[in-house]
Amino acid sequence: MAHDVITQKPGDFKIIPTSAIPLVAIVYIGLIVAVATNRLWALDFFHVVGGACWTAIDLFLGFVIGPIIGKMSIPARMEFSKKFMPKMVLLMPTLVIATLAGGFQLARHEGFILSSDKHHPWVVASMIVVGVLAVVALGFLEPANIGVLFELKKEHPNGEVIGKLMKRFLYTAGITGVMQVATLIIMTRIATL
Repeated sequence: MAHDVITQKPGDFKIIPTSAIPLVAIVYIGLIVAVATNRLWALDFFHVVGGACWTAIDLFLGFVIGPIIGKMSIPARMEFSKKFMPKMVLLMPTLVIATLAGGFQLARHEGFILSSDKHHPWVVASMIVVGVLAVVALGFLEPANIGVLFELKKEHPNGEVIGKLMKRFLYTAGITGVMQVATLIIMTRIATL
């Protein structure tokens, strides 16, 4: 944070990695088919695989990558961000949507959302936690991520702006890491009822 403005070559990366769009489209098509056909295995697949990936990434970001980035110089953060954050622009919303859509349809399919079901209190707790996680991921992390990328695209990126956005990214990544631990507790409890 010694420099207010850091000069580097702008535009040497893509904000959205267009080569990954077909893979994302395949995931969404598969998710739509799973929900439309209401097949238990497919719903479970999207919920469990999406949730496992989302959880692992959040925990890794919150407890491993976050503290490392926090100690990096602004130029090093900028270089890391140009390579890492474009991947997150497509990856995280896809994982969040696959996990939530698969999980809700699965809970509906199995009757867990009925108030008479023994799983209901745990499912409600899960919905609250993942609702907060989704709001943090899509309402705070994703905009901070995109803000950093747009700032890095400028001819003269402002290091302080990037630093502030990265702090938001790092703090919320830590919060989501803690909340993901709560999700693991709730999900393992549901699985053993």
